[in-house]
Amino acid sequence: MSSSSSASPSASATTSLPGSAASGETAQPDLGRLAIDKTGWQSPRRTPRRRWLWLLAAVLLAGVALGARMLFPAEREVRLAVVTRVYPTQSMTTLVSSGYVTAQRKASVASKITSRLEWLGVEEGSRVTAGQVLARLESDDARAALDRAQANERVARADIDRAAAELTDARRNHARMSRLLAENVISRSDLDTAETRALTADAAARAARDGLAAATAARREAETQLEYSFIRAPFDAVVLTKNADVGDIITPLGAAANAKASVVTIADMGSLLVETDVSESSVGRVRPGAPCEIALDALPDDRFVGRVHIIVPTADRSKASVMVKVAFDVLDPRVLPEMSARVSFLDRLPSDDERRPRPAVPATAVRGEGDARAVFVVRDGRAVRTPVRTGMTLGDALELLDGPVPGSGAVAGLTVGDRVVADPPADLADGARVRMQP
Repeated sequence: MSSSSSASPSASATTSLPGSAASGETAQPDLGRLAIDKTGWQSPRRTPRRRWLWLLAAVLLAGVALGARMLFPAEREVRLAVVTRVYPTQSMTTLVSSGYVTAQRKASVASKITSRLEWLGVEEGSRVTAGQVLARLESDDARAALDRAQANERVARADIDRAAAELTDARRNHARMSRLLAENVISRSDLDTAETRALTADAAARAARDGLAAATAARREAETQLEYSFIRAPFDAVVLTKNADVGDIITPLGAAANAKASVVTIADMGSLLVETDVSESSVGRVRPGAPCEIALDALPDDRFVGRVHIIVPTADRSKASVMVKVAFDVLDPRVLPEMSARVSFLDRLPSDDERRPRPAVPATAVRGEGDARAVFVVRDGRAVRTPVRTGMTLGDALELLDGPVPGSGAVAGLTVGDRVVADPPADLADGARVRMQP
């Protein structure tokens, strides 16, 4: 039948799909269907309106950037300096040297005997006078020896009295025997016996006197040994250090274990000098009696007047230097031994006004001439132009004066410690933001 025959091919036909198999063979995927048809695609054209929008956005961004720069200007790196106090004597200085305050009379007070420390009457900072008892050592044996020596001295004195009595009796007997012999009452031998007895008594009296002298010397020795147990100050001084405590064994050499050689260290505070080493190449600029200015690290706000006391006539070959001792004109009680000091040797004696410190800044920090001088003071990260009045030149610094600045109506008066721009650029504006150079 025609209908069935026409349907048979259609029924037997199979649809090929990717990944399916027909008639036992593997069908390949059709990759061409995945291709993108680019026909009819065109790039969009920019319209004039869109270009104007981009231009407007760029102008707005530039305005924002300019406004931000005006409101928050960029920081400039500058070198800063500090308003400090400068002494006019710095311009008179020919040489500067460092050293230490040293007491010329200083002693480590010790004992001459070995004994145990049983009392200590001073501490660090105590002022003592010559002969004052600083400490006492155990001295029972020395006291016993003194008692024995005093008893022997009393025995020697008694022996003198007995010998004197014997001598008096012997002399009287000799005189009596001499008279009896003249009267032929006794024999010559009796007179010789009396004479021998008188000579013996005289010798015994001399021996008794020598015995008393020996006993007296022994007593003084015992007293000296007892005195060694008292440690006294050799001169008026101040106690610097305490080297021993009650119960310590004090020995002259300190060789024994846990033994102490000295009890305290004292110094005469009236003998303080500054000892400084000056190089051999510069010692020719130092002369005895030359004026000096002494600065102590412990007292940075003070300067002390001094003079060259002595140039020690020998050099230290290891340091190629010569020691110079500088004396204080007036000793300040705040000056203590072993303080570090800086000595400025001056070419002339400064006046009282030149010894007064002045506020000053580096000369490079001042801009302008005459009454238009100013410095840039750094406050809250900004350089503030501040008019100033300047005075004398102090080395590489300029003195700052107080009072009104002519022509500006401002009042000068920077304080010590204010920070200023050390070398302000020519285009640095008032109020510009600055930061310190790293």
